[in-house]
Amino acid sequence: MSDTPSDIEREIEEARERLAGTIDQLLYRSHPKTIIGREVAQVKAYYVDAATGEPRTDNILKTVGGVVGVVALFVVLRKITH
Repeated sequence: MSDTPSDIEREIEEARERLAGTIDQLLYRSHPKTIIGREVAQVKAYYVDAATGEPRTDNILKTVGGVVGVVALFVVLRKITH
């Protein structure tokens, strides 16, 4: 670390630039559109194989089975309570 005013000014300016870059990254990452885009990409990756573009039928069938199970549970509960 140097004690000359010009070196100190340069270090301060470099620190400001790093902080500005960090703030820009945080703003980008926390922007609602960015968050939604990440979540949509995660869901797509779960149901579509990224390498081939083919649907991942195993995960699709798991989801459909879960939905059918929940609907069946509601139907049974409704019949029991009425």
